[in-house]
Amino acid sequence: MDLLEEYRRANFFFESGDPLGAAKLLEPIVEAEPHNTAVRQLLARAYFNSAQLSRAETQLRALIEHDPSDHYAHHVLGRTLERAGRFREALPHLRLALAMKQQTDYQEALRRVEAWLGKSAAE
Repeated sequence: MDLLEEYRRANFFFESGDPLGAAKLLEPIVEAEPHNTAVRQLLARAYFNSAQLSRAETQLRALIEHDPSDHYAHHVLGRTLERAGRFREALPHLRLALAMKQQTDYQEALRRVEAWLGKSAAE
């Protein structure tokens, strides 16, 4: 198997709106190259986009374990936890991502989770 060619195909599937197809191509690549962060990140995004949230979480936690300063992995993990309704768990990852890199989408995700937590605390 030509891993680079399979990665390119997976990226094409992902960009074409087929995250399930991309994930199927990426899974064996991650097995063969477990420390390849680009492949693992794309697999996590494919899982997120196909609502396979526990699988996305597993990949994102592996990325963070490998590189705790990966702001994007923290952000996507926070978004994954938010999407799963696990707002309290999402909050520290979203805060950390924003502290590491000021980006509008990071700020918006943090505001959403804080607002949600504020609403549930008021109830």
